[in-house]
Amino acid sequence: MITKKSISVKQALVKVQNLCARSEKCKADIRKKLYEWQISSSESEKIIESLVQDKFIDELRYAEYFVRDKFRFNKWGRIKIAYTLKLKQIPQNIIEQALLEIKEEEYRESIKNEIMKKQKNIKDTETYKLKEKLIRFAQSRCYELDISSDIIEKITTEN
Repeated sequence: MITKKSISVKQALVKVQNLCARSEKCKADIRKKLYEWQISSSESEKIIESLVQDKFIDELRYAEYFVRDKFRFNKWGRIKIAYTLKLKQIPQNIIEQALLEIKEEEYRESIKNEIMKKQKNIKDTETYKLKEKLIRFAQSRCYELDISSDIIEKITTEN
């Protein structure tokens, strides 16, 4: 088993500053990294506070970036995005504010496009089974049930 070499607090600060300069990080990401480097929790908190003061870490900026990225590129629903941010210990008020990055019209259009793509791959012609499979698909993407049901209803009645 390979053990990780511990580094000094100064070295750790420089390394996490470089890490934060390259890409957005949240406090939880940095805590994990500092733990891996065997930095004590009291020293870790000092380092994180320094990063926040120097604007290397900004939880709102991180959350907004995360929301845009996961919505546009991964096609995640709001539920999955919020849940993942919560796992990263982002405060609820910041999560709610960051989710406002997703415009309602763009969100519904994205859900509609994903559902229509999925519909093309479903062999069932029976409306009930088709709707059931599309709802299950929408739920797997963590889209809200009321929005996805409404869209599925419109799509299946158009055809």
